[in-house]
Amino acid sequence: MKSEKPMRRRPWAAGFVIFLGLVLSGGGYATATNVVQADASSPAQVDEGRKLFLANCATCHGSNGEGAVGGPSLIGVGAASVDFQVGTGRMPGQGSGAQLRKKPVQFTDPQIAAMAAYVASLAPGPAIPTEEMLRADGDATHGGELFRINCAMCHNAVGAGGALTQGKFAPKLQGVTEKHVYEAMVTGPQNMPVFNDANLTPEDKKDIITFLQYVEENDSVGGFELGSIGPVAEGLFVWIFGLGFIIAITVWLGAKSN
Repeated sequence: MKSEKPMRRRPWAAGFVIFLGLVLSGGGYATATNVVQADASSPAQVDEGRKLFLANCATCHGSNGEGAVGGPSLIGVGAASVDFQVGTGRMPGQGSGAQLRKKPVQFTDPQIAAMAAYVASLAPGPAIPTEEMLRADGDATHGGELFRINCAMCHNAVGAGGALTQGKFAPKLQGVTEKHVYEAMVTGPQNMPVFNDANLTPEDKKDIITFLQYVEENDSVGGFELGSIGPVAEGLFVWIFGLGFIIAITVWLGAKSN
């Protein structure tokens, strides 16, 4: 019988295994964090975006988006972050404070798209969602469950907004476009956590958007909801008007009996 010779490890085997591991881990991370950019921007658009960036953003964010004393680094934030921040008027910022507030937009849609394309060219990051991802044809019931689990503690159960600590707040979601809701979930602006595709799948995000649209388009089944800001406002209403009415009736009956 021939004796079996021990298998010898090839010299390149270790390197190949390391390379394969890097490819798999990098690809898995990109998939999980939704960092695949749409390859639709042209060199001319990127160049135009860089000019706008240098003129309006570089003072705070650095000439190459590396960050500076006045603003964080934009490397890796992706096109979605730029589209959200600039598209809602929060950027350029006009002053310091607890958090940036929504204000009139200062750029046109093509200018915003150009700046987003430039920032996206610096490093991979969350892309601007497509129309298919924003179509509000999901499951509103499932979206409501996800919203109450992940979002209601800050934004209120129906997206009416709420106060946070140290002067910060979660803005109300009525009137916010589907695109900006989606972009906020994947970029986590200011105090909001990031909900990448490992936390909430694109279908989950579509369900949440469908729920928010349903709430905005349909009246409350309970009648006048007092701004939907919760039991504090409702209790105050009952205390002032309910008990006030009872006291007024009591005083009137006492005066009439005398």
